[in-house]
Amino acid sequence: MRPRTLLAAPALALVLTSAAAAQDTSSDWLQRCRDNRSNRNEVHCDLRETRLSAQPRLRVDGGDNGGVSVKGWNEGSILVRARVQAQARTRDEADEIARQVRVETSGGEVRATGPASRGNRSWSVSYEVFVPRRIALDVETTNGGITVERVTGDMRLRASNGGVNLRGVGGDVHARTSNGGMRVVLEGDRWNGAGLNAETSNGGVTLDVPRGYSASLETGTVNGSMNFDIPVTVQGRLTRRIRTDLGRGGAPIRIVTTNGSVTVRGS
Repeated sequence: MRPRTLLAAPALALVLTSAAAAQDTSSDWLQRCRDNRSNRNEVHCDLRETRLSAQPRLRVDGGDNGGVSVKGWNEGSILVRARVQAQARTRDEADEIARQVRVETSGGEVRATGPASRGNRSWSVSYEVFVPRRIALDVETTNGGITVERVTGDMRLRASNGGVNLRGVGGDVHARTSNGGMRVVLEGDRWNGAGLNAETSNGGVTLDVPRGYSASLETGTVNGSMNFDIPVTVQGRLTRRIRTDLGRGGAPIRIVTTNGSVTVRGS
């Protein structure tokens, strides 16, 4: 059967749910946090930093309503920036809730504990974590996004009601979100490691591919449009799931959605 080539088509804009706070500077976050008075509640905001020795594997539990951003850097240690936010009817109550929040960083795990949230009293912790460029990661969030940039290693990334954004990563990477968009930005000319398996149930997916990149690509959607602005050659009948080699082929890159659009574009 003759191969078919999907010609370039205009890519549709995709709105991704992500841990937006992790993209701001610390001062930006503090200012925005202090200006936020949802439901007329008073808000307490503070930043806490901890430096850890290098670990072979790092686990970050974002808990409820906390996003996690992990960035590779050239140092051998790990820097954890915890952004603590507490809300209550009065400022004194919010301050007291924040004092009870403990950010624990031991045994290769980062997590927070605190008082039970009820009524108008609640708290959350988001994280910005800087790690060596080669490290294994296990990250989980509920109602918060996950971002990983320029890290290579064995990764298990799970978000519930939050987007997943990956840039310049490598290794054996498994990423999943139940309700949120997904964006993957590839860098270099091939995947460094075993491959990528990324999936969302409800949300669009976007894959940015550099010119001359080589990989074995699988992508698709059950309910949504498919948009390509790079030539893609497909063997056999066109379906809602596409498998093809980019360049000379290589490591498997799988990025799929059930309900949402697919966009594959050059970068």
